[in-house]
Amino acid sequence: MYLGQSHEITSWFYIHFTENPGMAFGLEWGGVAGKLALTIFRIAAIGGIIWWLRTTIKSGATSVATWGISLILAGAIGNVLDSLYYGVIFSESIGKVATFLPEAGGYAPVLQGRVVDMLYFPIYAGELPDWLPIWGGQFFTFFRPIFNIADVSISTGVGLLFVFQRNVFK
Repeated sequence: MYLGQSHEITSWFYIHFTENPGMAFGLEWGGVAGKLALTIFRIAAIGGIIWWLRTTIKSGATSVATWGISLILAGAIGNVLDSLYYGVIFSESIGKVATFLPEAGGYAPVLQGRVVDMLYFPIYAGELPDWLPIWGGQFFTFFRPIFNIADVSISTGVGLLFVFQRNVFK
């Protein structure tokens, strides 16, 4: 797929190819230095999550705790691998399908790649009622973010820890 291309699966689910250059919701800061700092922080966070998971397993914690932390770790690793190598092994995909291992090299050096997001669920799209303060009459799409499987893994892990917090964090 090329950047921005979309395939409708149902009226509320699309496979939509986009590349996220920064953090959640595409937020960026600090240019190249900011991207390097973000990637180094993510790698350090993975180290911390590995330590947390090992400590949790050794303490004999519940399986919910182990699953939750494992899902967070898996998603974090997936997103870091994407940002580490995607730009190195693929060419730019603006207006064309990216080439795998292009002769001229990828579009970005190591640690400067973008994370591929592709899951889009615009469950509702339309105008909000006029009687709503501030946003009344404006066009609105409910669930606008485009995300990937790694993001789902992180969100599910955090959700498990949150829902079962009384069992996990005694």
